[in-house]
Amino acid sequence: MAATATASSFNLPVASVLLVLLLCLQSGGGQKKKENMLAEKVDQMMEWSSRRSVIRMNGDKFRRFVKAPPRNYSVIVMFTALQPQRQCSVCRQANEEYQVLANSWRYSSAFSNKLFFTVVDYDEGADVFQQLNMNSAPTFMHFPAKGKPKRADTFDLQRIGFASEQLAKWIADRTDVQIRVFRPPNYSGTIALALLVSLVGGLLYLRRNNLEFIYNKTGWAMAALCVVFAMTSGQMWNHIRGPPYAHKNPQNGQVSYIHGSSQAQFVAESHIILLLNAAITMGMVLLNEAATSKGDVGKRRIVG
Repeated sequence: MAATATASSFNLPVASVLLVLLLCLQSGGGQKKKENMLAEKVDQMMEWSSRRSVIRMNGDKFRRFVKAPPRNYSVIVMFTALQPQRQCSVCRQANEEYQVLANSWRYSSAFSNKLFFTVVDYDEGADVFQQLNMNSAPTFMHFPAKGKPKRADTFDLQRIGFASEQLAKWIADRTDVQIRVFRPPNYSGTIALALLVSLVGGLLYLRRNNLEFIYNKTGWAMAALCVVFAMTSGQMWNHIRGPPYAHKNPQNGQVSYIHGSSQAQFVAESHIILLLNAAITMGMVLLNEAATSKGDVGKRRIVG
């Protein structure tokens, strides 16, 4: 009887030790499986990234490689609608800037497996749009390596625009990854400048015996007004920020030419301002001419 009690008391610590060892083995096995799964996902993302800088994803790929753990890399996703039937010109323009940014990262010396660029098209991942309650495109989101996306992880497209440089700055704020944007060479500006210089030079050569037009005050005044109209209407802001020409609501198809925020504008809005400024200036010029002219009083009253 005493021997049985002694054996039972001896077996209890042994069973406890065996149980702890079993739990450790299971935990170690689960951790090993998690590491293998993570390595597989990273290798797959790197393989896709080696083929193209922006990885196209459908609903299944998005849920597996972007949403589901484990994941030790950040993902930038552009939600867009590039199919021709969607008639989203802004999406195409934003996609061009996004490609420039992704290529700059892919072919830079700092490229690593800590950041990937992906795209989800509405016609290939409508379920993703529904899952995220997203009803507009294009939209840029950052999915961090740990935790859920915060409000700042959604790029403020309407206020900032979608230029590659602005996207790179936003990514640096969210991921600490610095991307230097390299744009493909564009010689259209150089060619246009060369043509303009050639045209002006040819005109001066043809009129070399009569250059009185250079001292024409009206001509210089018109040129100065063109520069003033361009600057006061926001053309320089458009050049820096790269906003869309207009915005088309994907739900009702209504096109907006005036931006709803006081901190942003569309290209069409700057054109409207330019025309209004030109009309006001023309009116002031006509009033001045009517007041200073020595013509018929009746005509002066009509113009005034």
